[in-house]
Amino acid sequence: MGTGPELRDTFDQDAERYLRARPRYPSSLIEEVARVTGAGPGVRVLEIAPGTGQLTVDLAATGCAVTAVERGPSLAAVARRELAAFPAVDVVTADFETWQPPPEPFDAVVCATAFHWIDPAVRVPAAARALRAGGLLAVVTTHHVAGGTEDFFADVQECYERWDPATPPGLRQTPESEIVPDTAEFRDSPYFTDVTVHGHAQEITYTTGAYLDVLLTYSNHRLLPEAARRGLLDCVRGLIDARYGGVVVKRYLHELIRAVRVGE
Repeated sequence: MGTGPELRDTFDQDAERYLRARPRYPSSLIEEVARVTGAGPGVRVLEIAPGTGQLTVDLAATGCAVTAVERGPSLAAVARRELAAFPAVDVVTADFETWQPPPEPFDAVVCATAFHWIDPAVRVPAAARALRAGGLLAVVTTHHVAGGTEDFFADVQECYERWDPATPPGLRQTPESEIVPDTAEFRDSPYFTDVTVHGHAQEITYTTGAYLDVLLTYSNHRLLPEAARRGLLDCVRGLIDARYGGVVVKRYLHELIRAVRVGE
């Protein structure tokens, strides 16, 4: 299995599937992001790694100006298409780690389920440099937690243990109550203060085909050898169809980490 850039580059291999299969964020999270960033007309927002623009569309709908920096050219192309109705959105194809922000700082920096892919030595200082004093950093993290069709997520581990040698034996989903927000890099940074975290949960119902579709957007699944990936997907398909009537429910916990840029 690959690590670092090799893993994150898998997302660009099938941008249309990523757009189709990845879940949208719950309305409560979108509303909180808009509220804490002040997103609206006259507000300038930098979005790091927007993918195909799932959250960008919601930000743009507030009337704010968005500069979205996306590493993957295919993802960026899909995002431009999806955001064509918003002239105040600019999708830039670049690595955030090396991208040079404009001289005028942004009012907010947003990153949804992608901050962990950015070089940890660079991501917090670079986000800070792009922000004005008092500006807001909003980072969304996504966790797969216990809930939904819980028996399925226990049973499916047999498929993973058979086809993916990296699977720990007896792996189970983590209860929501045991998720501990990882905010140390923000709290320890000299650039940020007033760090807070709020959780937003949602459950999504998947047909067999839709669930296999979302699995194929995960980097660790895409990097399995072809025979192993095919065996795993066939195993998952058979399990959902035979034991769960072709439908499963998955629970997600989205955490919004908010931090305020220290004045200079």
